[in-house]
Amino acid sequence: MKSTACRCHCAVFGTIATIAVALGPVPVVAQKTARPISVAPKLSPVEQKMRNYVDAHANEQIDLLQKAVDINSGTLNLSGVRQVGALFGSEFASIGMDTTWVSLADSVGRSGHLYAEHRGKQGRRIILLGHLDTVFEGEGMKFVRLDTLAAGAGSSDMKGGDVVILYALKALKSVGALDNTQIIVALTGDEEDAGQLFKESRKSLIDAAKRSDIALGFEEDAGKGTIARRGMSGWQLTVTGKQSHSSGIFTDEAGDGAIYEAARILDEFRQKLSGEKYLTFNPALIVGGTDVTYDAAKLSGTTAGKDNIIARSAIARGDLRFISNEQEAHARDVMREIVANHLPGTTAAITFEDGNPAMPPTKGNYALLAKLDSVSRALGQGPVEALDPGERGAGDISFISDRVDALDGLGVIGFRSHSPDERVDLRSIAPATIRAAVLIYRLTR
Repeated sequence: MKSTACRCHCAVFGTIATIAVALGPVPVVAQKTARPISVAPKLSPVEQKMRNYVDAHANEQIDLLQKAVDINSGTLNLSGVRQVGALFGSEFASIGMDTTWVSLADSVGRSGHLYAEHRGKQGRRIILLGHLDTVFEGEGMKFVRLDTLAAGAGSSDMKGGDVVILYALKALKSVGALDNTQIIVALTGDEEDAGQLFKESRKSLIDAAKRSDIALGFEEDAGKGTIARRGMSGWQLTVTGKQSHSSGIFTDEAGDGAIYEAARILDEFRQKLSGEKYLTFNPALIVGGTDVTYDAAKLSGTTAGKDNIIARSAIARGDLRFISNEQEAHARDVMREIVANHLPGTTAAITFEDGNPAMPPTKGNYALLAKLDSVSRALGQGPVEALDPGERGAGDISFISDRVDALDGLGVIGFRSHSPDERVDLRSIAPATIRAAVLIYRLTR
């Protein structure tokens, strides 16, 4: 989902090799050869003052990031997500924004979301997107400084991006540029796993988008602007075989068993669909055996069996990612056909669940990219091109991209997100912050 290519920090990566022994292999950053998109106006005196503010508060940003990362906020750690929300809520309130915690019904099984709003009528109305939850839960994922990098759950994805949002607005506030602007900050509590009732969970986000013109997302900086994102949906495969003595497997009476049937189906998915551009399908979990249980809410299962018994049950679950509704529908049709072609003595069925819609590239999105390019050049951070949507996974911005112009990838630089080795490059925080501040300033003039 993430790339480490960098638009504005060539010097940053020049020194990474000095700590490679401690961290292991660090991805190589390719030289960028972007074509110009726009001519960049120089920074105005007001914008330069914002830049000075960000520079003066760089260490303060890192301190706040450490506080946020040190709070365990895996998606299903509901109290931890709320604690991170309270931490950021007080910060947004300190600059005069109205903050609201949107609770969700118990049936949703998620913590809720933080919204902060500044009301006004000047310029275009903007919604800024981040999230409070992380992929991993448990101890041992706290903030650790590693020279110019730091480790910790959510350090780059995306508590680092949340800190960028906050201090970009603080920079605007410091020069009076926040006055009379209409800005909503939406920090969702379940971006990493919205669950089966995601539509209910995203109602407040869609309502906020109805009062906005532009959405800016602060997922990790992938070196280019995100003007399109693939959609994501879920699938579940359920397979049944005949339980009998293992010595009879592959006979007409016993059949091939549930596990072999599940393996056949998954491998045919790979053979027939893996070559299609922008389409991916990942089996994330599989349980099979004589006695199988599966908890869809917790994405966990148990299994039991014996070496001499043919498995009677198997369940596999995964995601499907696509660039358009048409691609999603075609993939589902092919998968259904594969599932229907059973091995002897087995049956199987597949169900699909809707998830994040795709965020297609639009003229409005490209216009935002041109504006970002202009800002980046004015800051001396170099030109910005569009990111290949195949390099970015699904995200909350896709739920509202049909209502607003949208641009994502405005956060910090990170490595190894969605892993226990997640890292953030601390030197990327201040450049990302001033970039966001100037972009918001120019959009609201």
